[in-house]
Amino acid sequence: MDRPSDGRIKFRHMQCFLAVLQLGSVQRAADNLAITQPAVSKTIAELEQIVGATLFERGRHGATPTHQGLLFAPHARVCVSALRQAVDEVRRDTLQSRAPLVIGALPTVVAPLLTPALAVLRMRWPDVSVRVVTGSNRDLIDHLNAGRIGMALGRLSDHHAMAGMNFEHLCHDPLAMVVRVGHPLAGHGSVCAEDLSHYPVVVPPPGTLIRQSADSVLTAFGALPSGALVETLSVALGRALALSNDAVWFVPSSAIEDDVARDLLVKLAMPASGTDEPIGLIRRSDAALADPASALVDALREAGRERRTA
Repeated sequence: MDRPSDGRIKFRHMQCFLAVLQLGSVQRAADNLAITQPAVSKTIAELEQIVGATLFERGRHGATPTHQGLLFAPHARVCVSALRQAVDEVRRDTLQSRAPLVIGALPTVVAPLLTPALAVLRMRWPDVSVRVVTGSNRDLIDHLNAGRIGMALGRLSDHHAMAGMNFEHLCHDPLAMVVRVGHPLAGHGSVCAEDLSHYPVVVPPPGTLIRQSADSVLTAFGALPSGALVETLSVALGRALALSNDAVWFVPSSAIEDDVARDLLVKLAMPASGTDEPIGLIRRSDAALADPASALVDALREAGRERRTA
């Protein structure tokens, strides 16, 4: 059966109908919709012509729905509610895609994991912005608990700190001891505590998991270096001190891969290997992921797989 009139019903028809139905008056409906009374009357008349029935009886006491109006009412409510829901969902999705993804990361894992993952994310979601917060593992978990970041690239911490968190292993990152190419220690077959005392030693700050690993290596020298330590998580500062100040830098291997490949830094032999700490994705157990965030997680997993098979 051909019903061409269905396609002529507009959202304004439904809005006016429901407003008059709820308020019982064309004038009150006009005031509520912030339009004129004649505009409401005209819109209701159009709707009545489209459906082929009188929907309201008008009188001195307002507008009363007819039998046909009462039949039409529940369907009008469903249509308007569904349309509003659809608009709200589209708006939420649009706002989500515009809001930046906020991810935390240890400074040492930004280059090997986050850099390739962000390249993939840009291809899949070119309009999504990303905000990267760097800090220690403890800082990142605090940010996650407070909801300031949506996920973090970090190390597996103790059970108490990881309460309410999921850790997904991506790769391992062994500790390295590096100096610039041409450094006096670069040609040594082995390095001792006395050697280290002549140069700045750069290590991660206390309380970090990688510092524990560095301390175990330093202890294996037989004595800690007598010189002052430079404690920092900054890859940029550690690199600058190694290249310009002859510093001996204790740093995760992944952070200096490019510099080693370009013959800017060289690894020194260590008396004991540092702990090969697992690097992974940390997320709150109760957190759901939107599409852009899920795409970033997939890209991080792929970056981790590539490092494991390299």
